[in-house]
Amino acid sequence: MTEPVVHIDKLTVQYPNNVVLHNLCWTIHPGQNYLIGGRSGSGKTTLAKAIAGLIPSNGAIKINFDSTKSIPAKVVYISNWFQFTNLEGDRNFYYQQRYNHHQGHDTLTVKAELEHFGAKEKLNFSVIEERIKEFGFEDFQNAQLIELSSGEHKKLQLIRGLWAKPQLLIIDEPYTGLDKKSRTVLNNWLDDLVNEGVQLILISNDTLLPQSINSYAHIVENVVENVNSSAELLQDKKRQKKELPSFLKEVPQTDYTTVAELNNIFVRYGDKEVLKDVSWKINVGEKWLLQGANGSGKSTLLSLINGDHPQAYGHDLSLFGHKRGSGESIWDIKKKIGIISPEMHWYFDQNATVWHTLASGFYDSIGWFVDVKFTEKQQIEALLDFFDLTAHKDQLLHTLPLGKQRLALLARTIIKNPPLLVLDEPCQGLDSEQAQYFNDVVDELAAFGKTLIYVGHYESQIPNCIEHRIVLEKGTVKAIENILESVE
Repeated sequence: MTEPVVHIDKLTVQYPNNVVLHNLCWTIHPGQNYLIGGRSGSGKTTLAKAIAGLIPSNGAIKINFDSTKSIPAKVVYISNWFQFTNLEGDRNFYYQQRYNHHQGHDTLTVKAELEHFGAKEKLNFSVIEERIKEFGFEDFQNAQLIELSSGEHKKLQLIRGLWAKPQLLIIDEPYTGLDKKSRTVLNNWLDDLVNEGVQLILISNDTLLPQSINSYAHIVENVVENVNSSAELLQDKKRQKKELPSFLKEVPQTDYTTVAELNNIFVRYGDKEVLKDVSWKINVGEKWLLQGANGSGKSTLLSLINGDHPQAYGHDLSLFGHKRGSGESIWDIKKKIGIISPEMHWYFDQNATVWHTLASGFYDSIGWFVDVKFTEKQQIEALLDFFDLTAHKDQLLHTLPLGKQRLALLARTIIKNPPLLVLDEPCQGLDSEQAQYFNDVVDELAAFGKTLIYVGHYESQIPNCIEHRIVLEKGTVKAIENILESVE
């Protein structure tokens, strides 16, 4: 009888005050390429890390590699987030740093990172050159790691991990931040690897999957349950609708009619043009969808609006009725904006509790540094109750399941009832129920005079309130329209 690839017998993983997995058993046989889905917080990521040997398993996990295969007898785990360091080996970065090119080269370039990885793993760079082109990533090889968007970081993660071609490949949220074309490229590459002997475990709630995925499971009360298809995977419970806190029903008072007006904007980094002749006008109360492929300039465009980009000065750019650089401070701008983005999530203070996360929204900080007022405390408690986070308020944000982290960051975004909400791919990694919950709240908020900029790749995961769309392509405006049509 053929040995199983993975055999798990009574795996227990416990963090302080929290047993994540207890006496879990599971067997993966040769040829089984798994999709692991299910409810947030059920232990999927913990299980993946244990199989990869990244957390202790106390002998509960046995992996049997196939000595007859020519590919490496090892497990590669690709995490949801890409953890990189500066040239000194530290992760001492800050949220706006990717836009501040005057500070000098502090991280490796993409090409240097890949060459370093290839040398370490004894891999031939020519093997992946065509894959890099297919991903549309060839123009980023001279970019520093700090300059990449979340989608570009995900591509780099995937290129490295798939290049290694291990016997067992585990990918946690493989599609996070990827545009539709890149997802197709990834799935084709994964299918090719399976044909070469790689076995897959994907942790995802997506339905656009590689053809080679043939097994499906979720974790329910420490039991891995097999199901027949991705449609049978459990999802988070449907949202029990609550009434918005009264302070969020107050229409923001504005003495301007235009939230943002950009005229013929160019952004260059040396010889590279990131934005080329971009013009966009956003009136008070409008609801916009911002779309474009990875690397099209979306994050840079948003950074001009939210005040994080140093090149905002010297352009024909007006925010909230005032020309940029006419005397307003960055804090004058930020107090009118609530923002959530993958980069903000990634850089957020690891020591922040859920309560402190919400409190930081009053002061536009990536953490919490000052005492809050009595009325602000009331608003925090009201939002904790609204999002069913009261029981988690003293937990560290990063220890919560991803769906609850996103809700906490949405609460932080709206805590000061700002006139402009900027939601940059807020539903990355969420299942359809979680995304629906999130977007239902956005629709409720939008009904009370908010202006909205929403970034998302798929119309199936955007709020109903969207009225207009702007599409970027390689730094230029491809389309501005009022009727939603398929872009990608």
